[in-house]
Amino acid sequence: MTAESPDLIWRPLAVSDGAAMADLLNAIDAEDHVWGQYTAQDAAEELDSPVDDLPTSTLAVFDGATMLGFSAVHYKPNAEIVHRVHAAGAVRPTHRRRGLGTKLMRHGLATARALHALHHPTLRLVVESVYGEHVHGAVALYRAAGMTATTWSRHMRHPLGTAVPDVPVPDGLRIEGYTAGTDEEFRAVRNEAVRDIPGRSQLSAEEWKVWAVNANFRPETSFLLRDVETGTAAGVVLVVSWEADTVATGIRDAYFRVIATRPAYEGRGVTEALISHTLKTARDQGYGRASLRVDADGSSKEFGVYDKAGFVTHDTQVHYRIEL
Repeated sequence: MTAESPDLIWRPLAVSDGAAMADLLNAIDAEDHVWGQYTAQDAAEELDSPVDDLPTSTLAVFDGATMLGFSAVHYKPNAEIVHRVHAAGAVRPTHRRRGLGTKLMRHGLATARALHALHHPTLRLVVESVYGEHVHGAVALYRAAGMTATTWSRHMRHPLGTAVPDVPVPDGLRIEGYTAGTDEEFRAVRNEAVRDIPGRSQLSAEEWKVWAVNANFRPETSFLLRDVETGTAAGVVLVVSWEADTVATGIRDAYFRVIATRPAYEGRGVTEALISHTLKTARDQGYGRASLRVDADGSSKEFGVYDKAGFVTHDTQVHYRIEL
């Protein structure tokens, strides 16, 4: 069965494809170990993103009711100088090396150009993709498309238990749990913290709801450090956890989706205190481990903080890009 087989159905994704999408993603993760397990609700929630137009930004291939692969392109509503478009996609392990990935990759690059021309035609266009460096077929596909490996990121895990560090809250700051009333402060701190980091974009309120405070968000394990004197939010930690992954692995994982400190508060132990408090809370709430992703540069400040806190590298992902 090749990409041009008349038995295959090629069409855009729909929100109603949640169950088929979850089945595909879970089959891929069982082979590649790249993103964890999904429920049909998880997949449907991602497909129902208010910032993506499925008919114009996605393509999936089906054999009957079974999804064999997909391509999904995510443009940035807010962009300056460089418009970084993320192209995601994968093929079911049982149907690889039949040309499906190549056709889906072509769709991703062509769609990135079209969305760029529609939303940010005066800016530079960079298309980016991320995948596990151990998946050799994906590496070959990205290279064949002209994409270059530019950076690497580590997936790090923490065992909790007695390995949790004891770091006090810095003087002049107090810790608060997440509330709906402080949600915008969480987003603002995150955006300010990444403003000058290449490759990191500002998240709109709509993107924030899809990416951070979705059905997998755990508000009871998410915290903010506030300056007592000024009332300024100095840093935040936001945790998510996937129930489907818990069922599949038997381990409840607290994933640090956001760890951010306002630049004015760097060097005061804000990140260290937030990590310590969140790890203690996760342990006390019955989580089996914590995890996060960080730039793979072992000399970076971020990596040093996480390493000192007891996080250990589990695997590495490669970030590919091409300027069109």
